[in-house]
Amino acid sequence: MNAEPDSTSQREGVTPDGLLHSGSEGEFTAEDVVLASGRDVNPENLAWAERRLAQRGKAALDELLP
Repeated sequence: MNAEPDSTSQREGVTPDGLLHSGSEGEFTAEDVVLASGRDVNPENLAWAERRLAQRGKAALDELLP
């Protein structure tokens, strides 16, 4: 057993598992699609996500998640 903390779970910028969710659990937003894609949340990426949602619906997020 390793007494040292898991460095991969402590990396800066990594979203904790408890905060992750998918569209199958309820409603999601364009911001969720941006975050699932690994992009920064900014107006350009939000516009991209909104277009993706309009074209693909729920699949827009499901396609990005493992």
